Amino acid sequence: MKIMKTIQHISLVLFLSALTLVLNTNAYSQMNPLINLPEYASFDDIPYPFELHKVQLSNELNLAYVDEGTGKETIIFIHGLGSYLPAWKKNVEVLRNDYRCIAIDLPGYGKSTKLPHSGMMTYYASVINELVDSLKLDKVYLAGHSMGGQISLVTAIEYPEIVKGLILAAPAGFEKFSTGQKTWFKQVMTLNSVMKTPVEAIQTNLYYNFYKMPKDAQFMIDDRISMRSAKDFEAYSYAVVQSVHGMVNEPVLEHLEEIEQPALIIFGENDNLIPNRFLNPGFTKKIAKVGHKKLPNSKLVMLPKTGHFLMFENPEGFNKAVKDFVK
Repeated sequence: MKIMKTIQHISLVLFLSALTLVLNTNAYSQMNPLINLPEYASFDDIPYPFELHKVQLSNELNLAYVDEGTGKETIIFIHGLGSYLPAWKKNVEVLRNDYRCIAIDLPGYGKSTKLPHSGMMTYYASVINELVDSLKLDKVYLAGHSMGGQISLVTAIEYPEIVKGLILAAPAGFEKFSTGQKTWFKQVMTLNSVMKTPVEAIQTNLYYNFYKMPKDAQFMIDDRISMRSAKDFEAYSYAVVQSVHGMVNEPVLEHLEEIEQPALIIFGENDNLIPNRFLNPGFTKKIAKVGHKKLPNSKLVMLPKTGHFLMFENPEGFNKAVKDFVK
């Protein structure tokens, strides 16, 4: 009889322990939603905010893009390093009321073809040129964020006949790096480091892009975590590494004087990424003024309480500056 009671007691303890574990696991899941994220089989599984199109370019490249609005002027939106076209969601959904807005996934990113490429800024510029030709566009405005800003600048230099104006959102390219600093970039940014970035680092990296990260920017973290299981994740990671090499191998700073088109330069006053906080600590406005001075036909706008991802964090300020500029 005592043995039976002992067995019943042990069973009750085990049941309560299991129940506690389940409840704690559910509570932990609610507090840590990142552990319940889906695993994407490919980048095609990533939800996009607009209808997606693809255009066949040379070298077996299918370039993914969205095409919204029918205004007289056309703006091509070019995302930054490691990003994708949904980063322009808050801008396309507003600016499409006045302009034709085309946001693209660069080769190797998002839902575009992920064949190996050089990652050079001139390569990306050639893709923009080919896109304009394939879609039979007239002169366009190029809106580039961060690395996309450097690509826009290079495109204006290499293919001035297709560029009507530049919209540079926290553009890379205004900051000067020594040979040693460029080597550091290449050593730090490797295929292995990109592919094995832990969840905590992914979160921290995204937070640093904002002065105060909006709740609706969470999808950027979620997508970056979910895409790690995708079959094309390694190819994407390779494109990111190559892009870093391309940025430092083809600096644009000393060629800014060659650009004659009007340029709008927009920075957040609280940009944590420009200048590089490890290599060139200082104030964003100082770097912004360097580019503004070198670009002969430019206007500089500084957005208060705004970080690096300014067009998403402060879409009202960004969109207004764009409308005023294009007018």
